[in-house]
Amino acid sequence: MSVRNLILLLGDQLDPAISSLAGADPASDHILLIEADEEGRYVPHHPQKIVFILSAMRHFAENLSSRGFSVDYIRLDDPANTGSLDGELARARARLAPERILLTEPGEWRLLERFRQRQDDWPELELCPDTRFFCSSERFARWAEGRKQLRMEYFYREMRRESGLLMTAEGQPEGGSWNYDEDNRKPLPTGHAVPDQPHFPADAITQAVCALVATRFTDHYGALDGFDYPVTHAEAEQLWQCFRRQALAQFGDFQDAMAVDQRWLFHARIAAALNIGLLDPRRVCLDVQADWQAGLIPLNAAEGFIRQILGWREYVRGIYWLMMPDYAERNTFGNQRALPEFYWTGQTRMRCMQQAIGQTLEHAYAHHIQRLMVTGNFALLAGIEPKQICDWYLAVYMDAFDWVELPNTLGMVMHADGGFLGSKPYCASGQYIKRMSNYCSGCSYKVGEQTGARACPFNALYWHFIMRHRDQLSGNPRMGLVYRNLQRMPEAKQQALWDWGEHLLVRLDAGEAL
Repeated sequence: MSVRNLILLLGDQLDPAISSLAGADPASDHILLIEADEEGRYVPHHPQKIVFILSAMRHFAENLSSRGFSVDYIRLDDPANTGSLDGELARARARLAPERILLTEPGEWRLLERFRQRQDDWPELELCPDTRFFCSSERFARWAEGRKQLRMEYFYREMRRESGLLMTAEGQPEGGSWNYDEDNRKPLPTGHAVPDQPHFPADAITQAVCALVATRFTDHYGALDGFDYPVTHAEAEQLWQCFRRQALAQFGDFQDAMAVDQRWLFHARIAAALNIGLLDPRRVCLDVQADWQAGLIPLNAAEGFIRQILGWREYVRGIYWLMMPDYAERNTFGNQRALPEFYWTGQTRMRCMQQAIGQTLEHAYAHHIQRLMVTGNFALLAGIEPKQICDWYLAVYMDAFDWVELPNTLGMVMHADGGFLGSKPYCASGQYIKRMSNYCSGCSYKVGEQTGARACPFNALYWHFIMRHRDQLSGNPRMGLVYRNLQRMPEAKQQALWDWGEHLLVRLDAGEAL
């Protein structure tokens, strides 16, 4: 049988409506899915992340087979597996001699460049645009052209107008405001009930993948026991509907809240499913709008959730494709400090870091404020080399793919792009963590103290960061109040904060866990 199209599907392209499958004919097309060892190792991906992707791939392959497609599935433990995507594609090409090879553009620069280079030798290889997003990279580039600042808020407003989401018939934002972020910064009240999460028991496919990962990735950080993520479209839909019923109404109020031993709170934890194609972002946003129109959820919850997908998710992808590959090398502050070992172990006396890192290692998950204002904030204040913290985020989080992780970490967390993505560094002392969580209660350190052995390390490191980058940041309008407060601070106190910050950084350089 001659093969018309050989369609390669990557592990984050498990969407039956993906562009490479458009018009696919079971009678004449073959589909290829590859478990490639190097894709699990270019950073030490969390074992649960590897299980999630491989199990979802195997389930999707079964679905395609049930629809009559010929599916060539290359397993990780296949003795002939070359370990690389292009190596396995070359083997399939030689075996099947297809008229065309179709591949939806990969979501990572390294893979897109690799397959673009292969087109020189394989003229039949065609790269299809990824149409799963509201905004194509070309559309984003047109929006960015000629702008001095590429602020997400203005991009988001344009996406609202184009999509019609939460817009009146007169072209105005529902409720009269574009953004209800001021209403979405509440800490979780003591004793406030949080919703239960659905569970997804491992079936035979997932169990087999777990056993395989347990034997092949023994040197990777993170627990494998307790894997509990949706790996099919039906399970992802179950997770989404549960969130709509139980948590969406309070998502807006508590999206920035943090609490001891509360992993999920009012978050949907659907980002990983969205990023590999188990859920459709357009339909998710329409569901949220429908819930608001039906009076089931308040406007601040609907707008806050839609902004995360229609606004932020689309924006960071646009930044990624606009700025790569040079973007990945940016390091505005010249940071060179190594990532502390406790990021991989969770062994630190800082309770907020214990909580955020501990649940990351246990579940490959932390929500955006834990990432930005706890683990990310510490990395920024401590002057960690951007590439090291970016690689850590890419490795440990279930939903981390380069297009979404790199701008979030390098730009938003580390401000290493010099303010291209964020107008100011997102830095804070321990007081922010105290305000938004109950982590400080019972911590070995005292958030009310700034220097000395009992003082919260975030406090002195915050002021040390502000002082050491005075020349770069004091002219930033959004940092003016901070530097006026510093100027009013007695010199003796400034010196004490600097000296204690230096002491903490020396300890980090010596490999000590704070």
